[in-house]
Amino acid sequence: MHTKYHQTLKTLGPLAGRLVATLYSRNRPIFHFYEAEEILGGRPSASKTLSQLINSGVVTRLKSGTFCLIPFELGFEREYLGNPYVVARELILGGHKCLKEKYYLSYGSAFDLHQMVTQPQLIVYVSSPRMMRSQMIQGTEFRFVRCKVNDLFGITEIWIDKNEKVFVSDLERTFLDGLKQPVYCGGFSEVAKGFSIKHDAIDPQKIIDYAIKLNVGAVIRRLGYLMELYQIGSRIHWDFLQTKLTATYQLLDPELPAEGPHIAKWRLRLNIPQEELLALRGT
Repeated sequence: MHTKYHQTLKTLGPLAGRLVATLYSRNRPIFHFYEAEEILGGRPSASKTLSQLINSGVVTRLKSGTFCLIPFELGFEREYLGNPYVVARELILGGHKCLKEKYYLSYGSAFDLHQMVTQPQLIVYVSSPRMMRSQMIQGTEFRFVRCKVNDLFGITEIWIDKNEKVFVSDLERTFLDGLKQPVYCGGFSEVAKGFSIKHDAIDPQKIIDYAIKLNVGAVIRRLGYLMELYQIGSRIHWDFLQTKLTATYQLLDPELPAEGPHIAKWRLRLNIPQEELLALRGT
């Protein structure tokens, strides 16, 4: 198969070989048109060479201006996406590495990267101050959630394979985003399950500091309730969060109907039974 791959490159000419070899040497399996332009010395040669490579099944076009080298061991598999988290990084950055701090993988994707999901993730979530429309690429949806520049905190860089790193919310920030918009994480029960799975790994002071910085009343209420329910931190932490509550009541799960008992301690309406959430500890 490797021989066939190299024979294909040889028939396409020296420019194709140079482009593929250079991209591999730079560790750029997912790349942008301007990179091909720079390697091949101009737009006409880049356009022609990329067209040849796409038609031959060596490269696939992910979207206008963004491409992916198909690994030679796959044998010209035209529907190849590559690592979806690397694709997400390249979509949001547009190839501008200097902007790398301006995004992070979030919500369901962060839950996946922190090993808190058991189902395949069909949507990749990216948070960024940039406004971008959702995109469907080869069966995977890339959804971009706009956030404030001041909310770009609690972010860490991780290796997702031997060559590629991406920015993702750290464990504590991942939970707070989930409490704010649980629908992007598969629902509130999935967020609560994550709390129960990772209760020993959560830094109680860090997650409280983040919650105060985020300053969303519903998040503080839900956080305090779950921290107490799953015994994360101590009474000092829970009492402190209580001092930050206003008189307004919020729903525990914002996606479910407004029903169930009110709990004054956390100014919440429990539209998910407490027994149901406690049962998640055994799943």
